[in-house]
Amino acid sequence: MQMKMKLAVISAAVILAACGKKEEAPAPAPAAAPAAAPAPESVTIKIGHVGPTSGAIAHLGKDNENGARMAIDELNAAGLKIDGKVAKFELLAEDDAGDPKQGTAAATKLVDAKVNGVIGHLNSGTTIPASQIYDAAGIPQISPSATNPKYTRQGYKGVFRVVADDVHLGGTLGKYAVESLKAKTVAVIDDRTAYGQGVADEFEKGVTAAGGKVVGREFTNDKATDFNAILTTLKAKKPDVVFFGGMDAVAGPMLRQMKQLGIKAKFMGGDGICSSELPKLAGDAMADDMVYCAEAGGVEGEEKAGMDKFRADFKAKFNADVQVYAPYVYDATKVMADAMVRANSADPAKYLEALKQTNYKGVTGAIAFDEKGDIKNGALTLMTYKAGARTTLSVIR
Repeated sequence: MQMKMKLAVISAAVILAACGKKEEAPAPAPAAAPAAAPAPESVTIKIGHVGPTSGAIAHLGKDNENGARMAIDELNAAGLKIDGKVAKFELLAEDDAGDPKQGTAAATKLVDAKVNGVIGHLNSGTTIPASQIYDAAGIPQISPSATNPKYTRQGYKGVFRVVADDVHLGGTLGKYAVESLKAKTVAVIDDRTAYGQGVADEFEKGVTAAGGKVVGREFTNDKATDFNAILTTLKAKKPDVVFFGGMDAVAGPMLRQMKQLGIKAKFMGGDGICSSELPKLAGDAMADDMVYCAEAGGVEGEEKAGMDKFRADFKAKFNADVQVYAPYVYDATKVMADAMVRANSADPAKYLEALKQTNYKGVTGAIAFDEKGDIKNGALTLMTYKAGARTTLSVIR
């Protein structure tokens, strides 16, 4: 009986406990995460660049390549869209060492990589043979520095340049030698390259047209270091001006040997010698107002502020001063991208027509092309050197 009573009490307690327990509401299901927005579709656009990043003028080639890299970085940061896709520009940089054979090998490599366009080459001697390869592949090419007239006179529809050619550059320097430097006699040396010989020929024509006299014409090569024989020959002719058609890597040692031989003539050259490196290469042989050169491009007035900013930005990015052509490479790269955006296509066959219709304001000034692919109304900047630095004399169009 007692046992039954205990069981009854326990059962009642269990029932009471069960009745007193509140039923818990089920936990709410976690909210579904919002669907991630799909990443915008992108397209990779390959831009080739070729310059001599090894050899005697590697400083000029690297200057060019850095100009291209600066433009590519800015284009990617801008988030441009082509045919509804975000354009991702990729730079494919090749070294031609300033050698025509290596230049054509580099061109073939870029064609095989299916680049959408090419900026380069630096030298006329590499640009001209490479242009045949790009033309056959239907790839547009913009040279930032090749000045030999032949480049745009081969009948190729996809070749362009953003600087004035040797006819303008060499002829202007020849006239300046006679009319401004008051030279009655001049001697001419060239390095037998397409650029050096071409600009020297045009300089000689300019001298003759202005009433000056060419008293000697000698030649060397683009790798020479000993000029005593040709300089001794020219010294006997007592020229007022010695003009050199070639690059700064040869011009520097030539100036040193002119000093050793006691040649007092003014020294002139085209854009190939007109670099910030020339004073280092010439050392103490370079007196103030002794060297005169011309850069195949130029800005003045309000445009100068844009160039000054570019030079400051370039220095901050690469910890190096602009040598000569970096701004022209930078503009050439931007011009090519601009044509692609306007054509809404990176297909060379589709954006080529837009490239021909370019009307672009760059750091080097206004850029538009004539029917051959030459820059319209191309400028020249006449310069001399004072205290080891380039000084602008005037901008001529």
